Order: sequence, then structure tokens, then C-alpha cells
Amino acid sequence: MVNTIKFIPYADESATLSIGKLNVENRLDRVSLFGDVDLTLDQRGLEQAKALQALINQVVAELESRTLPEVLAVAPVVKVSNPF
Repeated sequence: MVNTIKFIPYADESATLSIGKLNVENRLDRVSLFGDVDLTLDQRGLEQAKALQALINQVVAELESRTLPEVLAVAPVVKVSNPF
């Protein structure tokens, strides 16, 4: 099943999208994909392939529209004491 909620890459910290068992999470600095999707040789497979293609096309278009650094700086992980 394809989630048809409007997904604008890099627009917010909360949008999600599902294509089969593939989950897509939006962030301001990245789009994360995890899980899996089987593109089967049937109508469902075609629908999922088109949804995946549309997502990737949106991501590429957004990346191409921006001035990008060579590599995104990642903030270091800071350990904090357990407050409990």
C-alpha cells in the first residue's frame, strides 16, 4: 500500500511516507529510507514502483535546486546523564 500524504523532501521534521514496508522519514537535512519493498510483477508492484520513482524524483529535484556542501556536517553525539 502507498501512503498518499503530501511529502515535500527536506520541508519538515515530521512527514513520513510508506511504500510497501519501506518507510521514508523527512528531516530538514536528510530524507531517511528504511525497510523493504518488493516490486512485484503486478498492478501493486507497478503502483509501488511509480510511488518510489516519484519520491526519488522529488528528492533529486530538491537537491538540484539548492547550493549544497560537499558533505553535510553531522553534529557529534552528546551523552547525557540519565535523569531518572
